[in-house]
Amino acid sequence: MDYFALLGQPRQPWLNPASLKAAFLEQSARLHPDRVQTASEEEKAAVTGRFAELNAAYNCLREPKDRLLHLLELESGAPPANVQSVPEGTMDLFMETGQICRQTDQFLAAKGRSSSPLLQVQRLVQSQEWTVRLQGLQERIHLRRDQLLAELQPMNAAWSTAPPAPSPARARTLPLQRMEEMARTLSYIARCGGQVQERLSQFAITS
Repeated sequence: MDYFALLGQPRQPWLNPASLKAAFLEQSARLHPDRVQTASEEEKAAVTGRFAELNAAYNCLREPKDRLLHLLELESGAPPANVQSVPEGTMDLFMETGQICRQTDQFLAAKGRSSSPLLQVQRLVQSQEWTVRLQGLQERIHLRRDQLLAELQPMNAAWSTAPPAPSPARARTLPLQRMEEMARTLSYIARCGGQVQERLSQFAITS
């Protein structure tokens, strides 16, 4: 299913968030199951199915990584084959995040076993240091994501000038390989960001 067509959006890497949301709200209000409460069970099922598709489309297109993967599948006819491999430029950040998270987990476990007042004071100071370190890593992760998102909008020009589908020349004029790399990078950046935020939340609870 073409989620871009379903929500009346241009098939391109960057979408205007406000326009996308407005299109979703307009269609969801028209297709909401509550509007057909007196209809037959068959009609209710059909409307519920369309409403579920609409929500799936919006959830996909509003998330840059999912939007890029969906666009790649539409353009190539199949899902990307190597979405699980870590992009070369992201490996260092991915490895650093894993190392810091492991060290943080070890510290939190040791902190939970601290019983003496002196050790608890020391652990409190160390907790603040770990929090600062995690926040610094989080800022770098957010910066990397912002850099990637800033690259999306200029890519729309390639879709504006590409031969129409199903021309064989269309794929050759589109930056599909770069878009696939960006989708994988965004996926691993999101994973790193989630791991860091989880540890920051644990420090907030235990502080």
